[in-house]
Amino acid sequence: MTQAARDEVLGWLTQQLQPERFKDYGPNGLQVEGVGQMSHVVSGVTASLALIERAIEVGADTLLVHHGLFWRGQSGTVTGWMAKRLRLLLAHDINLLAYHLPLDAHAVWGNNAQLCVRLGFHAWGQRFGDQDLGWLGEVPPQTLGEWAQHLGQQLGRAPVVVGDLGARVQRVAWCAGGAQGYFEAAIAAGVDAFVTGEISEPQAHVARECGVAILACGHHATERYGAPALGEAVANVFGIQHQFIDVDNPA
Repeated sequence: MTQAARDEVLGWLTQQLQPERFKDYGPNGLQVEGVGQMSHVVSGVTASLALIERAIEVGADTLLVHHGLFWRGQSGTVTGWMAKRLRLLLAHDINLLAYHLPLDAHAVWGNNAQLCVRLGFHAWGQRFGDQDLGWLGEVPPQTLGEWAQHLGQQLGRAPVVVGDLGARVQRVAWCAGGAQGYFEAAIAAGVDAFVTGEISEPQAHVARECGVAILACGHHATERYGAPALGEAVANVFGIQHQFIDVDNPA
């Protein structure tokens, strides 16, 4: 079985994702140290107990995720759900690698880049919003209702749509996950519609008042393509095994 040194993989990931560029909500990179030699990587969206248990079942030695265990504002105690997850990772000597905003932003393997490919957007190469995480582009002209149906078919869930379903859509913006706060920046960029994962109460009013649609397609649903793309890249570069495990999440 082919193996790769964990530190070499981490060095390559740091070079590719450049986590030092981002002001993030938690640590990027190695969050839990396991074996020094990696041979089997499981990628997933979130380091949940279910994903950790599935990784153990398939014999993985490394987890590569978008949402790790540690976030700004946590109590710092290892109890309850945190203790359950850490106990399993440590008992099975599993590495936990997590990349949050760096994985959203990457031009090839990032969540927004992969969402672009998945949904058939034509990216202009322009970014917007805080830390330039949002993307701008276009789609073939169609009604908002037609486009919403297409997004639902591609992502496997119907989006929450606020806007005139008969209105024409062509210029679009998108940012995966909980990026509803980017909506006003997307409006300022002159788009017809904004795609993200979530919607909060204010955005519905802003959409109606500005005539720009917002489509909330699911936090998990919009962020389940970056981690497997990055995992495949790691596997190809280092010749190790990779598989993506999708733990369903309705959020």
